[in-house]
Amino acid sequence: MYHSSGNYEAFARPRKPAGVDDKTAWFVGAGLSSLAGAAFLIRDGQMPGNKITILERLTLPGGALDGIKEPARGFVIRGGREMEDHYECLWDLFRSIPSLEVEGASVLDEFYWLNKDDPNYSLQRATVNRGQDARTDGLFGLSATAQKEIIKVFLATREEMAGKRIDEVFGPDFLSSNFWLYWRTMFAFEEWHGALEMKLYLHRFIHHIGGLPDFTALKFTKYNQYESLTLPLYTWLLEQGVVFHFSTEITDVDFDITADRKQATRLHWIRDGAPGGTDLGPDDLLFLTIGSLTENSDNGDHHTPARLNDGPAPAWDLWRRIAAKDPSFGRPDVFGAHIPQTKWESATVTTIDARIPAYIEKIAKRDPFSGKVVTGGIVSVRDSSWLLSWTVNRQPHFKAQKPTEIVAWIYALFADVPGDYVKKTMQECTGEEITKEWLYHLGVPVEQIDELAATGARTVPSMMPYVTSFFMPRATGDRPDVVPAGSVNFAFIGQFAETGRDTIFTVEYSVRTPMEAVYQLLGIERGVPEVFNSTYDVRTLLAATKLLRDGREFTVPGGPLGRAVYQRRVGTNEIGQLLKEFGLIP
Repeated sequence: MYHSSGNYEAFARPRKPAGVDDKTAWFVGAGLSSLAGAAFLIRDGQMPGNKITILERLTLPGGALDGIKEPARGFVIRGGREMEDHYECLWDLFRSIPSLEVEGASVLDEFYWLNKDDPNYSLQRATVNRGQDARTDGLFGLSATAQKEIIKVFLATREEMAGKRIDEVFGPDFLSSNFWLYWRTMFAFEEWHGALEMKLYLHRFIHHIGGLPDFTALKFTKYNQYESLTLPLYTWLLEQGVVFHFSTEITDVDFDITADRKQATRLHWIRDGAPGGTDLGPDDLLFLTIGSLTENSDNGDHHTPARLNDGPAPAWDLWRRIAAKDPSFGRPDVFGAHIPQTKWESATVTTIDARIPAYIEKIAKRDPFSGKVVTGGIVSVRDSSWLLSWTVNRQPHFKAQKPTEIVAWIYALFADVPGDYVKKTMQECTGEEITKEWLYHLGVPVEQIDELAATGARTVPSMMPYVTSFFMPRATGDRPDVVPAGSVNFAFIGQFAETGRDTIFTVEYSVRTPMEAVYQLLGIERGVPEVFNSTYDVRTLLAATKLLRDGREFTVPGGPLGRAVYQRRVGTNEIGQLLKEFGLIP
């Protein structure tokens, strides 16, 4: 396997790999990584779909790419996916998956046209004082000290950031800035999360620094992620003959391990309460999704809090059993043994009373019933004790919505702190109580809050114990390589496999890892798309520097003499022209 960029590789069709007709493929988990991996096996590996089997403990595919209507509760979305132009592997996949809505179009075509016609941007990124504009004015508010800290982290090696927390490399100035408010609420970073992930995010999205305050960097699907992404991909795989077995829990994997060779030899499972399994030979390829950010998620309802399930976690326990068999299989407890630091809670609100959308419109400055962009991303409540953020995507967010309903999504980074209106932690709150807190910060008159929360909405809280587990401080070897050294028939995929190439907590990572796995195990003669190289583009770096300084120019030291020296030596050459073009030197 190798990485590539450019149209030469992007548009090439690989030849059929030798021996593929003699192989089968097994996937553990039916999340995006497994669905994508199966698609790459069929499209690029030219493996017949009926030789691919996907095993899933739950009763439907998609993993974290969810979106469902539960009759007894209401609409449920545990999280949302923010996407951008340079998710190279994701778009490489969905250019080949037919749209379910537009005849003759791919999912990528449909997504591209949607975001051309209705580009995303926010008109109010943050609020204070119960729905008033926080007046961040698109500024980052970084002091000279905070700017130096960003540069130091950006230039540091991975080894220098390994095992460190964010609050160990950034001080009070940075952590009180608008930049940190934008960043932490957009990406769900906490101060105790890993400085290494912070560094990698800075590199990966340096070209989008200017889009942080208003979300012009982002693109969204038409509906929830299940209906817009999972369902078309699942439908196409079924049409190709891929076999799905739901209600099937993988309990262990056997390996034959020697000094220079590793082979998966048997899968063990429980299906419908009965133990079973299958033997694996060197031509039976195994793709293992390890860990899970949505493992043990629990949904409450309008009158019941979501429960924190810290009991046995099948996906994590499976990785622990596997990891015990070889040091190269990773260290799951670095990520999955810190629930107080990795949990947060979200809630899905479906409005019933027509008065609530009026408050949404006042803050979003757009009609939520227009069918177009509404908030353009999350609105963060700067003075919320929960650090509550909320968003309303294009409506309807579910095809089954009534025309009078609005579906909103709420999440909070501080689930253990009492609220400002509801004097309880979010973790203790029913859906109705979470709605009260949200309405309070929307600016609904206090005398109307309890009535509107009781009868004007239906809210489903979702507690996720492991949702930011991949952000925990880590070091080399904590995540296993996608294809460990010596492997002949197995690979690790998903958010906890290590490509060394991209950033986790993105749909791109969920597609990149199986693409690399499939291309390596089959020897596919086509390059895996390289990560967009904005971090090596001097123009991008100069633009980001200007933005992080809130537009302030640098002063040439030395007064008139220093300015004259600068002009003579630098001012008229390419460097000087670049500095002037990007507004860094007057």
